[in-house]
Amino acid sequence: MTETSVIFFDIDGTLLNHEKELPQKTKEAVFQLKEAGHVVAIATGRAPFMFEDLRKELDIQTYVSYNGQYVVLNGQVVYANPLNISSLLQLTERALANNHPVVFMDHEDMKANVPEHSYINESITTLKIDRFPSHDPYYYEERDLYQTLLFCPEGEEKQYEQEFKDFDFIRWHPVSVDILPKGGSKAIGIQKIVEQLGFPPERQYAFGDGLNDIEMLTNVKNSIAMGNAEDSVKEAARFVTKSVEENGIYHGLQMVGLL
Repeated sequence: MTETSVIFFDIDGTLLNHEKELPQKTKEAVFQLKEAGHVVAIATGRAPFMFEDLRKELDIQTYVSYNGQYVVLNGQVVYANPLNISSLLQLTERALANNHPVVFMDHEDMKANVPEHSYINESITTLKIDRFPSHDPYYYEERDLYQTLLFCPEGEEKQYEQEFKDFDFIRWHPVSVDILPKGGSKAIGIQKIVEQLGFPPERQYAFGDGLNDIEMLTNVKNSIAMGNAEDSVKEAARFVTKSVEENGIYHGLQMVGLL
């Protein structure tokens, strides 16, 4: 019997195409992996509630979410790395003065600190999810937050980067930036899972396409960049497959001998 492996998949631009659809060939590939006894996991920048339907469709209970800040193995939380609330509240006050709204996010929901704003509408709608942040400026109270969204035009996040050293700022939209705990990454989240599963490096695989995948692709021994990835992402990976629109997952799994 072939030794089993663990395979981590990014979501947007990797499992899902640019229309946020799951290609049939990709779905078939995931179930073939599972039938062969492999562990299939997700590693994403998304919140858990933003890919619940996808987890159900693929029957996946192991995932790294929020770029490594909230990690679940077989349905159980094994690692959580919340934001520093004191620093976050200082940042939020500065952002309000600059007319830059924020959205607080935990593992269950997201709430905006303003009733409405065009930047929130413009960016959140591109995710094509069935949830939109409602208004609750005190959502940070008595709960852990794993990510906050800061809404500002490109370049204007620099002032926050210079002052708030507890956080990493990752732009994902022309008017929106992820705020994450400093130094957190998908690679750290993956490490928390493989430590418990016991897979050696040669039996660890990861697929990704975005800038937030670079550390994951650098640290996982058998890393595969999607053909639609930027050059810097491809350079970080050991292999490069076809694009998501060309059944890149299926082709990549064949290329590395998992299918």
